[in-house]
Amino acid sequence: MSTAVYPGSFDPVTNGHIDIIRRASKMFDHLIIAVLKNNTKTPLFTIEERVRMIREVTEDIQNVEVESFDGLTIEYCRMKNAQFMVRGLRAVTDFEYELQIAQTNRVVAPDIDTIFLTTNLKYSYLSSSIVKEIASYNGDISFFVDSRVAERIHEKMRERQRINE
Repeated sequence: MSTAVYPGSFDPVTNGHIDIIRRASKMFDHLIIAVLKNNTKTPLFTIEERVRMIREVTEDIQNVEVESFDGLTIEYCRMKNAQFMVRGLRAVTDFEYELQIAQTNRVVAPDIDTIFLTTNLKYSYLSSSIVKEIASYNGDISFFVDSRVAERIHEKMRERQRINE
C-alpha cells in the first residue's frame, strides 16, 4: 500500500491546498495531511482547529487522514511508514525552496521520495497569508476557501477586533 504525507501549516486551509489534496488522494492508497505545529509562526487558528477544519472539508475523500505533528517532517514520514511526501508548487520561487528541502530529505531518508504537484492555475497566486490579509479587512474570501473555513476566519477576525477595541 502506498502512503504519502502532505505536510503544511494550513493556517487556514485554502482551495489551493484542497486541490492538491484531491489530486494526491488519487495517486496514493493512503494520504496523510500532516498539520505542522510551527513554533516560529503565530497562527490564526490553533492546531486542533486547523485539523478539525481540514477533516471537515476532506470528509468526502475516503483515503485521507488528518493529523498534527511536531518536529522534522521526514521523521514523521518515517514514523508513518510513508514512501512519499507531497509538496505543492505555485511559482518558481516555491520550487527553489522546495527543491533544497527535498534534496536534503533525500540525503537523510533516501527511501522517501518527494512528489511535487503544481497548483491549479486559478490558485497559483493563493496563500494562507493572502487569505488572512483580505479577511482582516472584511474582504470577500469565498473564492479562496471553503465556505465553512471562510466563516471561521471571519469569526476569528471579529474576535481579534473585539480584543483590540
